[in-house]
Amino acid sequence: MGLSIRNQLAGTVTAVTAGEAMAAVKVRLDGGQDITAAITTDAVEALGIAAGSSVKALVKATDVALATGPAEGLSIRNQIAGTVVGVATGGAMASVKIDVDGGGLTAAVTKDAVEELGLAAGSSVVALIKSTEISLATA
Repeated sequence: MGLSIRNQLAGTVTAVTAGEAMAAVKVRLDGGQDITAAITTDAVEALGIAAGSSVKALVKATDVALATGPAEGLSIRNQIAGTVVGVATGGAMASVKIDVDGGGLTAAVTKDAVEELGLAAGSSVVALIKSTEISLATA
């Protein structure tokens, strides 16, 4: 099955905290960074997700925000450090490709944001992703 979701990061589940309807799934990406995905407990059960499971974290480019450094005072759980490897701008929007340990991410942000943050190849960035915007896939 092909997907339009560009961001697909491989990792291993390190913990699952299940609630009545939702579960917090902690994943160690192949590059060593930790993320949290909030998915339904039904999905955890249906996919057989448990500590040690190999998964891919899937994130739409439009769900990735960027900062020029670590952010504090946010409810966003996932902050993944990386380096910009390319920026393609259009009239209103831009696609920013980021190299992170263990793979790459693409963020779709406004052209204004790229200009205001001074993003260009070689810039250090932190990708910000809400845990509710991460889906998990199993093999």
